[in-house]
Amino acid sequence: MNAKTDSDSKIVNDSKFNRDAKFDDVGRGGDPLSRASDVDPVDERLSPGALLLYGLQHLLVMAAAPITAVFLISQALDFPTETATALMSATFLACGVGTLLQTFGPLGIGARLPFVQVPGGAPIVIFLTIAQTTDIQTAVGAVILTALCYFLVLPFFTRLLRFFPPIVIGTMLLLVAVNLIRIFGSLIIGRPGSDDYAAPLQILLALATMGGIVLFARLLSGAWQRISVMLGLVVGVLVAAVAGEMHFMPIMDGPLIALPTPFPFGMPHFDLFASLPLIIFSVIAMTEATGQTLATADIVGKRGDARLLVPRNIRADAVGSLLGGCLGTSLIITSGENIGIVRTTGVRSRYVTAVTGTLLILLALFAPLGRLAATLPNAVVAGTAVIVFAVIGVMGVNLLRRVDFDRQGNLFTLAAGLAMGLLPILVPDFYSAFPASLQIVLGNGLAMGTVTAVLVNLLFHHTGATEPSRER
Repeated sequence: MNAKTDSDSKIVNDSKFNRDAKFDDVGRGGDPLSRASDVDPVDERLSPGALLLYGLQHLLVMAAAPITAVFLISQALDFPTETATALMSATFLACGVGTLLQTFGPLGIGARLPFVQVPGGAPIVIFLTIAQTTDIQTAVGAVILTALCYFLVLPFFTRLLRFFPPIVIGTMLLLVAVNLIRIFGSLIIGRPGSDDYAAPLQILLALATMGGIVLFARLLSGAWQRISVMLGLVVGVLVAAVAGEMHFMPIMDGPLIALPTPFPFGMPHFDLFASLPLIIFSVIAMTEATGQTLATADIVGKRGDARLLVPRNIRADAVGSLLGGCLGTSLIITSGENIGIVRTTGVRSRYVTAVTGTLLILLALFAPLGRLAATLPNAVVAGTAVIVFAVIGVMGVNLLRRVDFDRQGNLFTLAAGLAMGLLPILVPDFYSAFPASLQIVLGNGLAMGTVTAVLVNLLFHHTGATEPSRER
């Protein structure tokens, strides 16, 4: 681990970023313990009861991503129930192992931040496209090739981290919020053309969940306030039960222990050309991981140069994705959901996500737990996610308010980043007439907005004469 850290330090040795990127103590909550102690809040060891409670809360909020990913893959590829159940188990296992890597960071793999790994939304779409165009074995092979590509590209990518100042990170956080709210808002209203599309009852369930979270956050204090997200989800489940929307599947039917098998679809096919869309996305995912790492490190009060954590985060994404590919699922990555749940709950200890990772592995191995998780109503889980993700946007605003927008460079960096990012998010068919290979990049609003912000900031602040800094 020391050798990797020294290598990262040589790549990223400019400590000026930390002085420029103080996010005004976003999320630190004025906790005197976190300031007076020599232990970073992220390394604080909580009581076993608190760890279990907060870890369960993280699990309930984050579980929507793997459940939805398996549902989409199984529906699109017409998998039988047995295959879908096995894929659910494999996905939970990959997410759990990846989460533990991020929490503990062995051998330089993992950022040692409270990150939970989940299947990414865009990678699922690309995975399905490859599978439908070729076959599932080629799609699995593409995941494995992409995971290996992470390691090849990482040394070059880390040299670009100095081009991610607060103006770029703030732009990215706003786009993350809008994109995730759109995705999970769509999950609430369902599929267009279905019988229950935009059903008022589903929307009311989501609103009841969101309202419960806000009320608990207002009325409770201390440790109870920290679990307001989970309590709001419980309110949503209770309302769903009263409304007859809880459909319990036979939880005890089937095997008790589910052991995912390596390469469940047979040996993967390695087709470099077919894998290119997912490989290209891996560079985009690295960009997203950079912003998430820097923002989360500041929220949890991590001291030192946060950019040193970026390569560690990306290595864990690579290993988690490699495991996911070997188990037949798509890329397993660190996503923007982590920022929202940490900021919303104020729980900063990485040992909480260690519990979450352990629970994910238990879900994977103990089949009835996985079947129980699948019974949670989509509208309730998605409603919980929406309000958590909206907090990410608030963080972006809070970060951007420190930037001097009287400077043309900052003004146009934000404007261009939002324009290029929001267009494909708000107008999904904007690039529909372009070649499919280009749509993969152009149609990813978060990627386009972040890359645009980096390039415009580079144009104004790293080429020729620059304006003197007047940040407030």
